[in-house]
Amino acid sequence: MRNRRQGMEKPKNFKEAMKNLIFFLKPFLPMIVVAVILAAIGSTFSIIGPDKIKDITNEIIVGLQGNINMDKIKKIAIFLFTIYIVGAVLVYIEHFIMATVTNKFSKRLRSEISEKINRLPLKYFDQTPYGDVLSRVTNDVDTMSQTINQSIGTFVSSVTLLIGSVFMMFHTNYLLAITAILSSLFGFLFMIIVLAKSQKYFLAFQEELGNLNGQIEETYTGHNIVKVYNGYDYETKAFDEINERMFKSAIKSHFFSGLMQPFMAFIGNFSYVMVCVVGSYLALNGHITFGVIIAFTIYARLFTQPLSQLAQVATSFQSAGAASERVFEFLREDEMANEKEIANYLDKKEVVGNIEFKHVNFGYDPDKTIIKDFSMKAKAGSKIAIVGPTGAGKTTLVNLLMKFYETNSGDILIDGVSIKDLSRENIHDLFIMVLQDTWVFEGSIKDNIIYNKENISLDKVKEVCKVVGLDHVIKTLSKGYDTILSDNETLSAGEKQLLTIARGMIKNAPFLILDEATSSVDTRTEELVSQAMDKLTEGRTSFIIAHRLSTIKNADLILVLNDGNIIEQGTHQELLAKKGFYANLYNSQFESITK
Repeated sequence: MRNRRQGMEKPKNFKEAMKNLIFFLKPFLPMIVVAVILAAIGSTFSIIGPDKIKDITNEIIVGLQGNINMDKIKKIAIFLFTIYIVGAVLVYIEHFIMATVTNKFSKRLRSEISEKINRLPLKYFDQTPYGDVLSRVTNDVDTMSQTINQSIGTFVSSVTLLIGSVFMMFHTNYLLAITAILSSLFGFLFMIIVLAKSQKYFLAFQEELGNLNGQIEETYTGHNIVKVYNGYDYETKAFDEINERMFKSAIKSHFFSGLMQPFMAFIGNFSYVMVCVVGSYLALNGHITFGVIIAFTIYARLFTQPLSQLAQVATSFQSAGAASERVFEFLREDEMANEKEIANYLDKKEVVGNIEFKHVNFGYDPDKTIIKDFSMKAKAGSKIAIVGPTGAGKTTLVNLLMKFYETNSGDILIDGVSIKDLSRENIHDLFIMVLQDTWVFEGSIKDNIIYNKENISLDKVKEVCKVVGLDHVIKTLSKGYDTILSDNETLSAGEKQLLTIARGMIKNAPFLILDEATSSVDTRTEELVSQAMDKLTEGRTSFIIAHRLSTIKNADLILVLNDGNIIEQGTHQELLAKKGFYANLYNSQFESITK
């Protein structure tokens, strides 16, 4: 398996996750650089302010002893007003740019995830709850986006303020500067300790959030089953267990992150007090003016404020790091083999319809083979029924034929061409599939039937629906073929099955797979569905998987599978005459009825 994202590293920790985040931000670096520069300039203007306020203060103090120089004070005030206005405009532009970057980043990342989903093998979704995948697409991406939007500008502004205020403090008075820095040093040490301790709890929170979404998705997808089997208490208990783990990780992560803000506020106030005490002593001894103390109290605020902001940014980065670990872990999952080099192509209009399995071996687990040395030939236009007990390998054969899974050994040929030499898209274009679980989306009946096909007229849709016996049902609906299928307007299980058969007729492919297509409908509806399926199989090579053996009496060939092997084959009458496994399987249906 080859991975598409060669520039990314599989995330193993916070640092690698952040590297992958930077990798995805590369296209937006010019905009981010502009935003960073604007944030830095805006912060620089804030640093200039206290020095000018010092001059105003000194002028006022001197004026109290004589005449106040109002012209000089006016010029300083206008200068301050100007730089603060310009700083506010620059900050606004920076926020606008970062909001644009964030939305584009989210769009790109979600597009990457959407494309990744299409490249992942079916095996991944068989092993991963859908809710967990949805959580990565929604919650984790949102967490990353919010961090980028809120934290990058804040981080740059804070660093600029921190460096600039340190420079200006030493420029103004080195003794007061040392006092402010030493009193704030404990804040740095505390922040480093908290970051080291709390990261694992942020990751645990994101993981449990994915588990919770998975549990909710499963419960509400099977809500009717939960009700019927009185499984409310069971599902509630499972939900409570995950919710409790999520609560504990959230409490711990928020406890550590919550310590930063009040502690940094305390450090800031402590630094402020120390500056006032030392400054007062220096002023009384004539080493500095009162204006210097005023400026330094502001510088002390400017120095400790970014420390609090950096602590908050660090917390946000921890959440983003935990989220990015999950997102990039998903993006680095092994993909299906790249098929760009496959040149062979079968046009469905020219396909004859022969299929051959040649000594196929396969197992979902490398240590357990399900299909063992399976061989068979299906002639064009024939009906091949596949029967057998649960777990015999019937649906697995379909998954191999559709190239959802790769064979361990052996080959499958379509008109003499190996499916290994055909792309999945080409193979899927050759098959119509009608499954036990019908699928309809919220849209009109017409759109559901036409699904992904172009230039299909309404007359063609009506013609197909008449053939399958669905037209009279649609006419009874509020808006006919334009009726939107939703909670208010829906179809029965049998009617949905007829709709999927109509969708297959619209597709008009040379091969047909019917996988337990009548197992979820009643006897009367089964007759209607069977009649529609008979029309659908006309002129097509068909593979019919069924538990109800009465539905495959007219099959040209019946394959009886057990433990991945063909143990019997023949027509319905031939197999009954053998009085073997098939005959016992067939007669057991009627024995259960008579009992």
